Amino acid sequence: MKTMKLVIPTIILSLLLGGCSVLDNDQQSTSATKKEQEKQYESSFISVQKYTGQGYSLDGGEENDKIAEAHRNEVVKAVKKFFLKKYKTKVKVHNLVGNRDGVTVFVESVGEPNFHTFAVVPISSNKEIKANEVFSQKGQVEDAIRSGIYAMIYDKELKNLDLYLSNVAQNHALVGLRQEVLDRVTASGYTTPFYSITVTENAFEKNLNQLYLKNPNWEKKDWKEALANSKVNPKLIFITLQLFMKDQNKNPDREAFNEIVAHVKKTGDVSPGAYSILLHNNRISKSSGRGSENHMLERSNPNEINKP
Repeated sequence: MKTMKLVIPTIILSLLLGGCSVLDNDQQSTSATKKEQEKQYESSFISVQKYTGQGYSLDGGEENDKIAEAHRNEVVKAVKKFFLKKYKTKVKVHNLVGNRDGVTVFVESVGEPNFHTFAVVPISSNKEIKANEVFSQKGQVEDAIRSGIYAMIYDKELKNLDLYLSNVAQNHALVGLRQEVLDRVTASGYTTPFYSITVTENAFEKNLNQLYLKNPNWEKKDWKEALANSKVNPKLIFITLQLFMKDQNKNPDREAFNEIVAHVKKTGDVSPGAYSILLHNNRISKSSGRGSENHMLERSNPNEINKP
């Protein structure tokens, strides 16, 4: 009996110790995983103040990236011709990024309406530039043109927004995107360091794209007169405010975020639209040019702030 009494506690003790060993292994494994994730995060993201679009890439585009650069003049010429012929718009080419089937060319319109967008130049399997087959993603350029026209119509209201965001950024140590990022890897229409605008096809009662193609040289006063009595649906206009922390070691500032949300809610001097607000930490993805969704405060769909 004495032997049995000694054996049982020994078995129990060994089980307990074994359990502790398993727990220790799990904790070590979790710790290692976290370290690996942190290492990957550090290598994939960069301070937004340092980011100029370096490292931006598209799937399967490494080889075509080199081919496009080797034929840069041909690509640039083809894209400028495409925009002038199809959209009656002069553009300047900012960046070429290879994709799986060709090269994506980031451009900005010359003058007003001002917008950023892109076109694609196919590259054949035998590495030839298909200069006569340039195309744009369905609706992409049309969306961009509408947002540029919108910015012309509501120029005073957008200046108010620009001023407010500059002030709140200074007061709370926030920053926006560098101009190089807007030029080299941005294709979302009318864009500033602090926000971008998307105007959907039916946002205005009149067809803005048809008007533009008929009157590509209209100035602000012409557009304001043409659309003075045109109905606007603010819920079909999307304005995304995006800011970053200036300090590399700080998480998104809840106080600053709440202040921006409250201002957009109560102010009456902003342009009509559905406003989303994003406040990131200081880091931005090298490959996508986007802030980290895991380190972000957000007020967006389906809870946008609608301004009439």
